[in-house]
Formats: sequence, structure tokens, C-alpha cells
Amino acid sequence: VIAVKNSCREATVDGPLKVSNGKAKPAGDPKGAKLKVSFFGPPLMTNYWVLDRGENYEWAIVGEGSGRFLWILTREPRPAADQRVGLIARAKSLGYDTDMLRYTEQPAR
Repeated sequence: VIAVKNSCREATVDGPLKVSNGKAKPAGDPKGAKLKVSFFGPPLMTNYWVLDRGENYEWAIVGEGSGRFLWILTREPRPAADQRVGLIARAKSLGYDTDMLRYTEQPAR
């Protein structure tokens, strides 16, 4: 079992921190890129597939088989515009509808 912790600020960059703890288990992929994740306990397990990643894990594109869910994750809160455009293009090339992407508001540095 793999621990999963997602966190975000609610409503605004200064809003309260919301943390969701979940559990994941391998979903039969020999490379370990496909997981089943639950934040609510079995039987509510959702596909969570690492579709692509940076060489040093500085970014990752995560989705699931139906193409309905997509996350672009970066270690930098505000990735450079060219990196963001490249990641979106990569997700689109993987068959994901990127028109529905929502951007997380990040605090100014």
C-alpha cells in the first residue's frame, strides 16, 4: 500500500489548507505507473496513471484510461510559460482534452 497525500488551499491562495489522505495500490503495470487510488476506502478505487514524467520527476502528467481526468503536476508552483505550454501539448498528444484544465492559483513569490 502506498500513502497518497494531496493538499491545496481552498478558495484563495491564503485560504485554509485542505489535505486529503488516501491509499494506493499497484494496478498490475510492471513499470509501476498505474495505480488504483482511494480517498474514501474500498470499493471506491480510481485509476491514477502516471502517463509521463520528467527525468528527475520535476513534473508529471497523471490521468486515467477514459481520458476524463487529467492532472499536470510540477514541483514549481509557477512553471515557466514554455514548460506549461509543452506539458499541455504533451497531454493533448496523449489523447486528453486539455480545454477543461483549471489552473491552481499560486501565491506570489
